[in-house]
Amino acid sequence: MRYPEFLKDRGTIGFVAPSMGCTTEPYRSAFDNAIKRFHSMGYKTIEGPNCRCDSGIGISNTPKKCAEELNESYVSADSDVLISCGGGELMCEVVPYIDFERVKQSKPKWYMGYSDNTNFTFLEATIADTAGIYGPCAGSFGMEVWHESLTDAFNLLCGRKLSFTNYPMWEKESIKDENAPFVGYNLTEKSCISSIPAVAKESRITMRGRLLGGCMDCLINLLGTSFDHVREFNERYSDDGIIWFLEACDLNVMGMRRAMWQMKNAGWFSNVKGFLIGRPAHFGEEMFGIDHRQALSSLLREFNVPIIMDLDIGHMSPMMPVVCGSMADVSFDGSNFTISYDIEQ
Repeated sequence: MRYPEFLKDRGTIGFVAPSMGCTTEPYRSAFDNAIKRFHSMGYKTIEGPNCRCDSGIGISNTPKKCAEELNESYVSADSDVLISCGGGELMCEVVPYIDFERVKQSKPKWYMGYSDNTNFTFLEATIADTAGIYGPCAGSFGMEVWHESLTDAFNLLCGRKLSFTNYPMWEKESIKDENAPFVGYNLTEKSCISSIPAVAKESRITMRGRLLGGCMDCLINLLGTSFDHVREFNERYSDDGIIWFLEACDLNVMGMRRAMWQMKNAGWFSNVKGFLIGRPAHFGEEMFGIDHRQALSSLLREFNVPIIMDLDIGHMSPMMPVVCGSMADVSFDGSNFTISYDIEQ
């Protein structure tokens, strides 16, 4: 696995929009404020040509132009790291135009984004053997007072912090809108992490393995295509074992279960060491009398590995930054979750 160099003081942060750009409110104002914040911290910034573009379908521009921006920005010496402008719906259409061989042969560069950005963070790991960060997109850094999770994500980009713990509260409903683009998270819910097996008193779940995953909505779209190199990845890192981190956006309870069934029967979990499941966007909903916890855990029990659920991963903020492709040590004592990345440069 190739690990990029961390962002240095006064380095240059590049922004790209292979999914949605920052063209509507509150994203435009939040993006502007994020750039202002980075400048005040002493960093330089550079925007790709699609960051403020809105001429595509579900993405910032045509799939080919989105890929051209990413291909050129990734290899360019003008930026030290890349942060995606946002998620979206159809970054999958960009994937055929991404030059993964060029990515593989070039100097690695940190790329950070989540949701639709799974189409790059997952594939750069499985195809180009290069680690990426499943974490906040550019507009999140426009928050007037950064939540700890944003500081964590930026400190990871800079290599100042490689171990992270869960946050005490989370946001079920955002109050960020065009009238309040810089507002902080609406932290109304207490952390509700659970595990299978349950953690006994004065004990903990621990596991070590290589991280792989992202947004299930995107992953099942890639599964079975010519871009599905998970079998080879499993074979390449058979000695490490895979810790899968997974979360969902549009998938409801049964949609999540179908996605897990599909990944399981495609052999993706053949080398699994454990599952880290983020809070889904459909948190709290039930179908046929079961919630997402029951729907997923009953399907994954057969692997006889730890399952830790409702973690700070993905769409229900705040989110911990997850290094896709990295070796990691995970610990859970029944209330406190810790993940530490083993990054060699």
